[in-house]
Amino acid sequence: MNRDTPSVFGRGMRAAMVASLTLCGITPAAAEYPDKPVRLIVPFAPGGVADLAARLVSQGLSLKWRQQVVVENRPGAGGLLGVDAVIRADPDGYTILMATNGEVVIHQAIAKTVRFDALQDLSPIVMTTSTPFVWSANATSGISSLADLVAKAKAQPSALAYSSAGLGSSNHLATEQFAVATGIKLLHVPYRGGAPAVGAISAGEVPVGVVALSSAKPLADSGRARLLAVTVSKRVRLLPDVPTVAETGVLPAFESAIWTGVFAPRGTPAAIVAKIEADVIEVLKNAASDNRLQAVGADIVGAPGSEMATRIRLRSKTCRRRPRRLA
Repeated sequence: MNRDTPSVFGRGMRAAMVASLTLCGITPAAAEYPDKPVRLIVPFAPGGVADLAARLVSQGLSLKWRQQVVVENRPGAGGLLGVDAVIRADPDGYTILMATNGEVVIHQAIAKTVRFDALQDLSPIVMTTSTPFVWSANATSGISSLADLVAKAKAQPSALAYSSAGLGSSNHLATEQFAVATGIKLLHVPYRGGAPAVGAISAGEVPVGVVALSSAKPLADSGRARLLAVTVSKRVRLLPDVPTVAETGVLPAFESAIWTGVFAPRGTPAAIVAKIEADVIEVLKNAASDNRLQAVGADIVGAPGSEMATRIRLRSKTCRRRPRRLA
C-alpha cells in the first residue's frame, strides 16, 4: 500500500473523530488551534500597562499552547490604529488584541466620528487586569500636592499641561473628569502610549499627569517626580504613603482606573474564542503571574468575555452622560 494514500480505515477513523468532536461542540479547527504562531496586538508603545499584561499573557499561552504568541506593538491615534488592525484581520484566532477601556469604552462615548463598535466589531474574551491611576508631578514643577495643582491651574487657566496615552485614552478621560469636578482647565498633550506619557513627566516636558500605578512607583523612585494622589477610594499597598484624592481634601470622592482585556475580531469561531478565554483565565490564575502584576500595582481580574461585554455596555452609557470637554 502507498504510505501517502490514506487507507479506508484511516479515513473512517478521522471522520468518526470529527463527528465526535462536533457533537461535543468542538470544531476540527478549534481542536487543532493553534497550529501556528498567534499575534497579540497591543495598540500602544512598549512599557505601559497594556503591554505588561500582554507580555504576561503571551508568555503563559506560549508555554501552554507550545506555539509562539508574539506581542506586536501598534501605537497611534490613541490606540485606535492597533484596534483597527485587529478588526480588519482574518477572524481565525491568529490575530487577537490586548486593549484598554480607553479604546473600547471611552472612544465610543466621546468621539465625534466613531470608527468602530467594540461589541459589534470585536468579540470580548477576557478582562485581564485593573490598575489605579496616580496623579504625578515633575519634581521641579513646584507642585507638591493635589491642592497645589488645582491652585496653579485656577491661577493660569489652560496653561498647566498634562500628558496622556493619547486622545480618548483612559488617563485622558480621568484627567478631564477631575478637571470638570474641580472647575479647572488644563492643557492636554497626548503621547503615543502610557510609557511615553510617563517619560514626558519624568523629563519635564509636561509638569503633571495621571499615570497608571504600574508606572507611578518607578517614576517616583527615579527621584524625578512626586506622587500626589491615587484615584481609588482606599490607599494602595504598593504606595501606602500616597493619599487618595478624597484624603487630599480637593474632592470628597473620585475614582478612576485603567483595565485591560483580550479581544478577537468579530466572527472568530465561538469554539476558538472559548478556548482562548479558558486558557487566558488559567494563565491569570497562576500564582507567579499574580505576583508579577501585584509587584507593579495591577490587580488580576480574569473575568470572562460575557462579563466584560456587560461592563463595556454599562460604562459606555455612563461616559455618554458626562461632559464631552475632551479636545
